[in-house]
Amino acid sequence: MRYLSTRGGMAPQPFTDVLLEGLAPDGGLAVPESIPQISAKQLESWRDLSYADLAFEVLQHFLTDIPADDLRTLTHAAYRPDVFGSAVIVPLKPLAGGMSLLGLSEGPTLAFKDMAMQLLGHLFEYTLSRRNSTLNILGATSGDTGSAAEYAMRGKKGVSVFMLSPQGRMSAFQRAQMYSLQDENIHNIAVQGVFDDCQDIVKAVSGDLSFKIEHRIGAVNSINWARIAAQVVYYFHGWRIATQPSNGGELPQVSFAVPSGNFGNILAGHFARSMGLPIRRLVLATNENNVLEEFFRTGIYRPRASAETHQTSSPSMDISKASNFERFVYDLMDRDAAKVKALWDQLATEGSFDLSLHKPEFETRFGFVSGASTHADRLATIRQVKAETGLVIDPHTADGVKVARPFVESGIPMLVLETALPIKFGETIEEALGELAPRPPAFEGIEALPQRVQILDADVQTIKDFIVKHGAA
Repeated sequence: MRYLSTRGGMAPQPFTDVLLEGLAPDGGLAVPESIPQISAKQLESWRDLSYADLAFEVLQHFLTDIPADDLRTLTHAAYRPDVFGSAVIVPLKPLAGGMSLLGLSEGPTLAFKDMAMQLLGHLFEYTLSRRNSTLNILGATSGDTGSAAEYAMRGKKGVSVFMLSPQGRMSAFQRAQMYSLQDENIHNIAVQGVFDDCQDIVKAVSGDLSFKIEHRIGAVNSINWARIAAQVVYYFHGWRIATQPSNGGELPQVSFAVPSGNFGNILAGHFARSMGLPIRRLVLATNENNVLEEFFRTGIYRPRASAETHQTSSPSMDISKASNFERFVYDLMDRDAAKVKALWDQLATEGSFDLSLHKPEFETRFGFVSGASTHADRLATIRQVKAETGLVIDPHTADGVKVARPFVESGIPMLVLETALPIKFGETIEEALGELAPRPPAFEGIEALPQRVQILDADVQTIKDFIVKHGAA
């Protein structure tokens, strides 16, 4: 499998090259040259595999330049019971009203980002060691990507991490998870701005090809294709644990509801569906920052400026420029890179583009539906889920549950993708329930630990200078 750019300006590359590169040289995103197809027989044969073996079976179609024995070793190193708390790795938790929760937050940082980051850390170390090279990873986080990346990369040979986060816009627990790390290869930078400012800086630095090459800049945000590929796996896993064997008949369908900020999580579902997984609907849930919900409702994509991006109680979704959306538009445009480039050129000059003529395709061809949730909605949903099931869910997951409800269909399981454990957003949980969020013993007192963070202006050159001074040699 080779990889192209959504904007057409990159020669086909193998996986390990796009792994280290992140953003394509033409400013686009790496996408597979073709979508592998999985047969019904293969799907049924994967039902009883361990999660690590399932990951191998799915990923071997995308990571073709890694020898099979090595890839199997990497997936087993990433998806271990001692890292994720049990052999199941991703459990299914029943909710009321025909819904279930896909438990993606059992990893070391209590968020779904661990599912991809744990593999990514091993992939980076494996590839760099074989090339006798080093990498400076530059990322942006609205809360969970940062800690997941840092816990996965801490102590990894040849890797330094520079993680940008919006100053004062994450929860106290999220800040403590990241800033309390004292590893020499981890550098936290709090940017005076919002998440979109952080993301813009990452793109600007990655877009400076001479700087990127000289200082070996890589990415862990979901612009890195490896993140998306790893997330595809848990859609297959969700399908197999939520359905019964077909016994030669038609494969059972499932629907997934996905809290969405940067569009990477639900994009993985789009690729799983394109590969042949029988997904009925992909339900996109946003908070008050509803740029993506607006697109799937109207066909108009209009990112907001930083000043128009609301600070909400589901802060990891406080995003108005969804990086991964370009990969979906590439498929919507029938993989015509020239059309995608023209749309993003228009976006740069006019601030929006209109694909409303394609609106009928969103659901009929791709399975996408959408909805938005508010602060009042998520508080009410957290209370309702606790009353019905005894489960405490985090605010982002609550957005997913709220938006999913109208799309539940009889006989088709609706799996809501869990975003994080509730302790990461303790203030909102306390507001909703009048009690503290349950805290895993390993995280007692984390907010009181010494924190190591550099506060810098939202300025590209300032970030470049910091990387030059502190980067991996």
